[in-house]
Amino acid sequence: MSILDNVCRLREEIEIAAGQSGRTSTDITLVAATKTQSAETVREAVAAGVDACGENRVQELVEKSAAGAYAGVPTHFIGHLQKNKVRKVVDEVSLIQSVDSIELLRAIDRVAAEREIVQDVLIQVNIGDDENKFGIHAKGLGALLDQIEPMPGIQVRGLMTILPLLSDSRETRRLFAEMYQVYVDISRKNYHNIRMDFLSMGMSGDFADAILEGANMIRVGSTIFGDRI
Repeated sequence: MSILDNVCRLREEIEIAAGQSGRTSTDITLVAATKTQSAETVREAVAAGVDACGENRVQELVEKSAAGAYAGVPTHFIGHLQKNKVRKVVDEVSLIQSVDSIELLRAIDRVAAEREIVQDVLIQVNIGDDENKFGIHAKGLGALLDQIEPMPGIQVRGLMTILPLLSDSRETRRLFAEMYQVYVDISRKNYHNIRMDFLSMGMSGDFADAILEGANMIRVGSTIFGDRI
């Protein structure tokens, strides 16, 4: 099937899951995870109607951006970002989804201040306490957020998570629900540069469960592009 066919089918599945959660598909931001994809296939996904493109690797981001692959939609950075590559990402993407430490936040804030912009970010939370995943543990999230308020170059727009590999869909739903509760709890607090607009969770294998448990942004790769070779 073509990328267009895949996106159309995906939109139908999003609509079903959104409806079951009391929303519509327009409430869900579909981010195409474009890791390893060519500029040509990324352009096909954009033409098919994805809402944004999410890149995992800085070098791919730079190369595809130069090729005009993302033209027409916002670009997000969704991979692990090293501090020494912050300058290549800040102000080059509309959203950095994978911010997981105060040190990285400070580096982003410094570069954003130099460029006189405010960089939108999501805080990555390791909701499953998986040692193989990046992200701050939920218990430490409040202390991290307290340190963001003096950073004029940062605007937190929500949270992101990547679950551990799980075979039990009930456990997947439980962790997504736990993540949603963290999101709601922070939404009730008053920070001047922190807003809970986006809860980014769910990928090709579990996006429907994520939507059912409150996600309003999903990051989908293989369902759009097919399995990586």
